[in-house]
Amino acid sequence: MTEYKKPIPTPDGDSKTFWDGCSVGKLLIQQCNDCDKHIFYPREVCPHCMSDQINWVEASGKGKVYSYTIARRAAHPSFKEDVPYVVALIELDEGVRLMSNIVNCNVEEVRCDMAVRVLFQEQEGMMLPKFELA
Repeated sequence: MTEYKKPIPTPDGDSKTFWDGCSVGKLLIQQCNDCDKHIFYPREVCPHCMSDQINWVEASGKGKVYSYTIARRAAHPSFKEDVPYVVALIELDEGVRLMSNIVNCNVEEVRCDMAVRVLFQEQEGMMLPKFELA
């Protein structure tokens, strides 16, 4: 039988700092020095004011479920053992949204606006930010 490995993100120039933070248990996002707004996904220019004066800050790791779906069929053979699982859009307290999984719960309990907090799980040698109900 073929061993399937789960796909993992490929860090690039914009996202390397984010993934380096994950590797040590820190959820890093960007913040614009000019307009003070938080930014995610990583980029070189603030989407709010077009400034290039951006730095990395550690997010609280707290947020809420903005939207979600329950995957009841594996999208890839490597996820077969995880079914059912939750794919969610998480809105962090800092105002940015990111896609992740909600883990360590009954998938039927998940609802929009539920409070969540980040945790990091190893997958294929990489630490990935996932969320659990708070």
